[in-house]
Amino acid sequence: MEKKNIEKLLERGYDFDIRAAFEKAFEMFSQNAINCVAYSMLILSVQLLVATYVPELTLVYSIFLFPALVGGFFLVANKISQGDAIVYPDFFKGFQYYIVLILINLVGQVLVALGIMALIVPGVYLMVGYMFSFLFAIFAGTDFWQSLELSRKVVHKRWGKFFILFLLLLVLNILAALPALLGLLVSLPVSAFVIYNVFETVTEGAYEEEE
Repeated sequence: MEKKNIEKLLERGYDFDIRAAFEKAFEMFSQNAINCVAYSMLILSVQLLVATYVPELTLVYSIFLFPALVGGFFLVANKISQGDAIVYPDFFKGFQYYIVLILINLVGQVLVALGIMALIVPGVYLMVGYMFSFLFAIFAGTDFWQSLELSRKVVHKRWGKFFILFLLLLVLNILAALPALLGLLVSLPVSAFVIYNVFETVTEGAYEEEE
């Protein structure tokens, strides 16, 4: 995937099916449920340990560790989509993109926070707009700023629909967290798979043009 192909994709426009993205995500999860749950349990366990015993490092965890862990879900989703077999170590390959994911997360959070402090709406706009930033860094090889901007530009074309998707994922994870956080073992990977599926649909034209 090249940046010039994405620009052409933006000129043409695109669409995606939210329901289809969720259905495919649950199917992907069901095919690899044990590994997905085990990895989600690891993420939640580390987060709870940090929050309980060293709460002052919670922000450090969210900035310097969580991005690479989330990136692992996207890489696994890609392998599943390609029909490749999944093994547990595949989830940790997000650390291959460690620096760029940290920069995306850090800069993105700062910009979102500034937007919320300003008028709230700009912060919400950016929060939704940066939904694909990790995926562009991983699958298009863009740097942190290019990833943020490409994500914002792509999402901007159908921002209203992405906002609906964002709200659905937010509600899903809030409801999943209610029964002692256990539902998050499913909702975390499913949410990542949903975002990947939409990304794959939206950027399909970019891959086609590259060929």
